[in-house]
Amino acid sequence: MATVSFHLKEPGADRPTAIFALLTIDRRTRSKVYTGQSIHPGKWGKAEQRALTRGRGNELNGHLNDTLDGISQRLLLAYGECLAAGTLPTAAQLKEAAAPEKPAEPAPPAPTPGGQFWQRFEEWVSYTRNTGTRGTAQGHATAGRHLREFAESTGYAVDFDTLTPAVGDRFTAYLLNVAGLADNSIHKNLFRLKSFIKWATQRGYTTAPALHGVTWAKREPDVIALSAAELRALEALPLPPGLRLDKARAWFLLACYTGLRYSDLVSIQPQHLRPATDKLPAHLRLTAKKTRAVVNVPLSAPALAIVNRLLAGGLASVKSQPITNPVLNRFLKELGALAGINSPVEVIRYRGGVADVTTYPKYEKLTVHTARRTFVTLNLGKGMSAEFVMKLTGHTSYKSFQRYVNLTPQRVAEEFARFHEMPD
Repeated sequence: MATVSFHLKEPGADRPTAIFALLTIDRRTRSKVYTGQSIHPGKWGKAEQRALTRGRGNELNGHLNDTLDGISQRLLLAYGECLAAGTLPTAAQLKEAAAPEKPAEPAPPAPTPGGQFWQRFEEWVSYTRNTGTRGTAQGHATAGRHLREFAESTGYAVDFDTLTPAVGDRFTAYLLNVAGLADNSIHKNLFRLKSFIKWATQRGYTTAPALHGVTWAKREPDVIALSAAELRALEALPLPPGLRLDKARAWFLLACYTGLRYSDLVSIQPQHLRPATDKLPAHLRLTAKKTRAVVNVPLSAPALAIVNRLLAGGLASVKSQPITNPVLNRFLKELGALAGINSPVEVIRYRGGVADVTTYPKYEKLTVHTARRTFVTLNLGKGMSAEFVMKLTGHTSYKSFQRYVNLTPQRVAEEFARFHEMPD
C-alpha cells in the first residue's frame, strides 16, 4: 500500500519555501520528491497538508491544491505501474511523475556539446550502477540532487563551462548554510562532482576545467567501536531464538567476527564458504563489492556457525530477504540498550570548521559499520599488524584504513590499563 503526503522544506521560514511530496510504501520505504511548487508557511495547513483557502489563504491556493492533487494521483499511478512490473519506482520515475503536465512541444534542436551536463551526469550514474557498485551510484545521485537544488534555488544554469571556481564556492556555501551539511558531507559531494568531471573529460564530453581549485576540508569523526567487554555483553544477551533481535544480533556479530561490510555480508553464497583443510581453517573467499579486492576471511567457530545459519536461510527476514541496512541499524540500537552498551560517547560534527560536540549513550550510535570498526580495533589491540588486518578487511590503501587506527580517549585508557596496574 502506498500513500502520498505533502510537506514544506522549511516550515519555519519567513519566506516562500518549496513543497515536497513523500511517497510512503508499506509504511516503511519513503521517497522524497520535490513538486516544483512553493508557498509561504503562513498560508499552509500542516494538518491538511494543503494550502489554506480561507482566512490566511488566498483565492489562488485552490489552484495550488488542484496541482498537488494531480501530483498525488500521478505518483500513485507510477507506483502502481512499477508494482505490476514487480519493481519499485526510481527517483527519476517519481520526479517525472511529479513534473507538471505540459502540452506537446516541437522537438528541441540537437544539443550542443556544452549543453549536455545533466544527460552525461545520468549516464555516469547509470554506468556506476551497472558496474555493480549501487551504493556508490546512490552517492553520485545524491551529489547531483544537491547540485540541482542549488541551481533551482539560485536560478543558475549548471553546465560544464559554467561551473567556475566562483560558482563552486557558492555551491559549497549553499551546502553548508542551506542544505545544512557537515564538512565531511560537503567534501564527499564536491569529490563526487569532480570525479564526474574527470570521467566526462576522459570520454571527450568536455574540456572545461569545471570546479578547478574548489576544495573543502575533510574532518573525519572519531571511530566508534565496541570494546571487548561490550562485545561479550552483546554475545551473552538472552534473546528468544529466531526472532528479529536474535537475527539482527547474528548479522552484527558476523560482521564483528569477519570485518565484512554489510554489502558483502548479504552477498555471501555457498560457493564463498571454503571448508577447513589440514592446512587452512574454514574461511570465506569473496570479492568485496566496494573495492573489488579478493578477501580471504578465516572463520572462528562462532563465525562459522552464523555463516551456516545464514546459508540455511535462518537469518532471512520477510520474503526470504536479508534485513535491510536501515532496519538492521534500528534493531542494533535496541540491542545495544538491552545489553547495557550505554557509555557516553562524544560525536563531533564539523560545519565550516566549527566543532559541534554532542554526547550520546553509545547504543544510540550503533550501526552495521560499527562492527567493521570493532573488528579492526579489537584485532589491532590483540597485536595483529595493520597490514594483516588490512588484508582481512580488503582495504586497498593505508590512507583509507588509517581512520580505524585513530585512538579514541576510551581506547587509550584501555590500552594503558593493559600494561600498567591502575590504582583503586
